[in-house]
Amino acid sequence: MKKVIVDDQMIDESAACINMFDRGYHFGDGVYEVIRVWDGELFAFDEHFNRFSKSATKIKIEIPYTKDDLKERICKLVKENNVQLGTVFFQLTRGVAPRIHEFPPGFTKPVFTAFTTESGILEKEQNDGVEVILTEDIRWLLCEIKSINLLPNVLAKQDAKSRGCFEAVFHRDGIVTEGALSNIFIIKDRKVITHPVSRLILNGITRQFVIQLAEENNIPMIQHEFGNDQMLSADEVFLTSTPWEVMPVIRVEEKIIGKGIPGTITRQLQMLFREKIVSNIRSSKQK
Repeated sequence: MKKVIVDDQMIDESAACINMFDRGYHFGDGVYEVIRVWDGELFAFDEHFNRFSKSATKIKIEIPYTKDDLKERICKLVKENNVQLGTVFFQLTRGVAPRIHEFPPGFTKPVFTAFTTESGILEKEQNDGVEVILTEDIRWLLCEIKSINLLPNVLAKQDAKSRGCFEAVFHRDGIVTEGALSNIFIIKDRKVITHPVSRLILNGITRQFVIQLAEENNIPMIQHEFGNDQMLSADEVFLTSTPWEVMPVIRVEEKIIGKGIPGTITRQLQMLFREKIVSNIRSSKQK
């Protein structure tokens, strides 16, 4: 039987339940993270925890565990479920309290939950590239917080699926921000461009690694706003995310990108990122 974590207990998935007065259920009052599992090991746990901690701090929830405690719990869950290639999802809500909009008076214990999913590499999509749509960014102005409030993302992703596309790319007043589940990069004249870190995007962990890898390998990297027209005229476009890694985009709306196949710089970054994963996992196993 697959195991999950609810608060301080690891229990059978079938026995898990959440109190109906959990503020995550009523208000989306919580934050979350998703970490990739490779060969049974967590990839980039420290980076994910740091972002998790920042998100929790920004909405004034105190994480009830230290970084080492949380890592130990998650590693035990991954091992218990024998996940070799997949993801682990964990979230923290403000807790169980009467339904009032303001914070509950006095102390309310935050509720922590976690589960694992076995999921492979999207090899066909990574090899062939994917198609995306453009959609207006109707989200709030604190997108740097990895909040469990995801309804605009859900609607955008469903719109993309209904149109036979892989992802929806947000824009505000013609400026591209990010995808519903991803960050986005364009390449023009061999220069890689992505939206700068701000309140309008989530600073993705894969995004951070890709920027670092580009700089280490003398690939020009520019963090600057770009518009819809610039994306449509780009030589290459790709997405980054924890489960998708570096995902080539070959069509945006009706516009074919480049030659309609993943470009050379995208391929290079795919390879560099995969090498980074293998190196980190090998290092983790040696500790």
